[in-house]
Amino acid sequence: MTDKLRIAADIGGTFTDVALIRADRTIATRKVSSTPEDYARGVAEGILELVEVEGLKPDEIGEVMHACTVATNAILEGKGARTALITTEGFRDVLEMRRIRVPRLYDPLYEKPPALSPRKWRFEVEERLDHKGNVLTPLDEASVLKAIEKIKAANVEAVAVCLLHSYANPEHELRIGELLKEHLPDVFISLSVDVLPEIREYERTSTSVINSFVGPPVKNYLESLRDRLAAAGLPSKFFMMHSAGGIVDSRTVIAKPAQIVECGPAAGVIGARAVMLEAGFTDAIAFDMGGTTAKASLIEGGQLMRADDYEVGGGISLSSKLAKGGGYALKLPVIDISEVGAGGGSIVWRDRAGALKVGPQSAGARPGPACYGIGGTEPTVTDANMVLGFLNPEALAGGAVPVNPELSREALTRVVADPMGIELDRAAFGVHELVSTVMTRAVKSVTTFRGRDPRDFSMIAFGGNGGIHSVSLARSLGVSKVIVPPGAGVLSALGLLYADIETSASMALLKQIDNVDPAVVSKGFADLATRVSNELARSLNEVELIYEADFRYRGQAFELTLPFEQGLSLTEQNALQTRVAFDEAHEKTYGYRLAGTAVEIVSLRATARVRKGAGSLPEYRSRKPAPERIRSVYFGPDWGRVETAVIDRAALLSGPRSGPAIIEEYEGTTIVPPDCSAQIDAKGNIIVTLPVSATTKTLEAAE
Repeated sequence: MTDKLRIAADIGGTFTDVALIRADRTIATRKVSSTPEDYARGVAEGILELVEVEGLKPDEIGEVMHACTVATNAILEGKGARTALITTEGFRDVLEMRRIRVPRLYDPLYEKPPALSPRKWRFEVEERLDHKGNVLTPLDEASVLKAIEKIKAANVEAVAVCLLHSYANPEHELRIGELLKEHLPDVFISLSVDVLPEIREYERTSTSVINSFVGPPVKNYLESLRDRLAAAGLPSKFFMMHSAGGIVDSRTVIAKPAQIVECGPAAGVIGARAVMLEAGFTDAIAFDMGGTTAKASLIEGGQLMRADDYEVGGGISLSSKLAKGGGYALKLPVIDISEVGAGGGSIVWRDRAGALKVGPQSAGARPGPACYGIGGTEPTVTDANMVLGFLNPEALAGGAVPVNPELSREALTRVVADPMGIELDRAAFGVHELVSTVMTRAVKSVTTFRGRDPRDFSMIAFGGNGGIHSVSLARSLGVSKVIVPPGAGVLSALGLLYADIETSASMALLKQIDNVDPAVVSKGFADLATRVSNELARSLNEVELIYEADFRYRGQAFELTLPFEQGLSLTEQNALQTRVAFDEAHEKTYGYRLAGTAVEIVSLRATARVRKGAGSLPEYRSRKPAPERIRSVYFGPDWGRVETAVIDRAALLSGPRSGPAIIEEYEGTTIVPPDCSAQIDAKGNIIVTLPVSATTKTLEAAE
């Protein structure tokens, strides 16, 4: 097995990306159109296509790594399972009440997304526990059986169970689970004590419902992919990325599918971190723009930023205490990623007032942008970039996707230029700039919302459209350096190959840090360590254990997650050190500390990790520079149309290059405007440098 190769596939809204590390440590990549009618088909075909191109046989592949958007799409499109909820009497409407937050303060007509479990499928049962787990009202099994009969009559596909204070005593929930399995053996079941045994009734209920809502579609997809891989002679046992950036056996995902809701974006950040560390950078904004969405995450001091309080849907998916209420709460460990519906396939439209809008609707792979000529008639971001001259007017993805620029011009003229009375070039550039404005929200969510100044970071741009929009976005943020790695268009797939095997578990423990019993903390961590090591089918001495805890000032309604390195050996001294660390983290995030207020532990978390030992990134296979071409490109009203050199990455090996330039590759395109320069480093990364005056001017204008 050791001499066999590892291959990875990541599904995007438009393309499915495949990456392979050859035996000589170079990268092989492939982009194929995604197949929304059956995503598993596109994955299997893409893997086989790359294997064939490389002259390999399927049995030479030892491991298949995968990230997908199946769970995310089920939520965003409302196409998950018909899901019922069983809860404590009096708590039927927790999903509707949420946190009483309105994300659009000045929109009196705002309507929050509908609950994933409609009210008619939410059922109350008689039982009650207090916050310590003591039984106040015994479980009335007759009320449970009555609810089960109604669920059976409603023909639902999944059930979530979340009882008040079950994190402190799971007995009632476990009994309901037994009754459900007995009477509804074919229904997908999620118990909150298995999914999220922590305090916060809404977050726990929402996460459990999400788990059930995406359970059947994820299960069907994974089983379909397993069968297709096996039929092709590839390993049927494959690994999935989860939202916190680790990989687990795909079979464990079926029981807890909510953990892969953000697995695709997480894979990209893992790849970005590997790139930046190899290139000598420690602080960077990972910017990933694909066909449907744009994502941003912060890498600080070489470390990933993680969170366990996330919101998916509602126009922007993010983890933020400052901007919430528009999506569905998902309280599971995730890499801190902000995501907006702005990608190459995002549709350009005008609202009733005539204002220009982009997304979140996407043309996807079918029918695709207008220039694809396969049925799409509405203009997209890709069509705007085609009009500007940023994209190859003959074909994309190395000739795999033929295009017709005239269709882009027709669509953009009809929807934007003529109705708004402006020139076509200015209309297309307006779309390009508007997308950057939308994406600025995502970057600020992981920088300024976290007390970080984006000017202190470089930007790593990847995804099929990352290199096209990164410089414009960097300008608006004051970022002076953009890094475009080799294989940027498939970096999420490449990131899968460098992820560690990892899983985590948590438990509630609401105690004040200065008077908690150390034995209670030690036992909690010990129980969690045993649980996560068992999930990886390894002994405790075979895994690396990472201990963390959620802390807050007493009376607060939100927490910060910090390392709890002492884990099993809490003492009075290191409890004091933890208090100091929390004060510093709170001030860094929110700008203040409460010196005289007690600090509480809210929950404990243990992560078991097995490092894959991937080592350095494989070297990019240098090619002989392609012949230089010239293309007319519109860079905005300041420059107008400019005759621009179209080159490939290898052309930069001869030395730095001043703009304007278009760098075209199989995996994507990088734009170098007239006032910027580009060079290539020892690892094959394109480094685009923006003029300091330009970024400063943009910031001053914004202020």
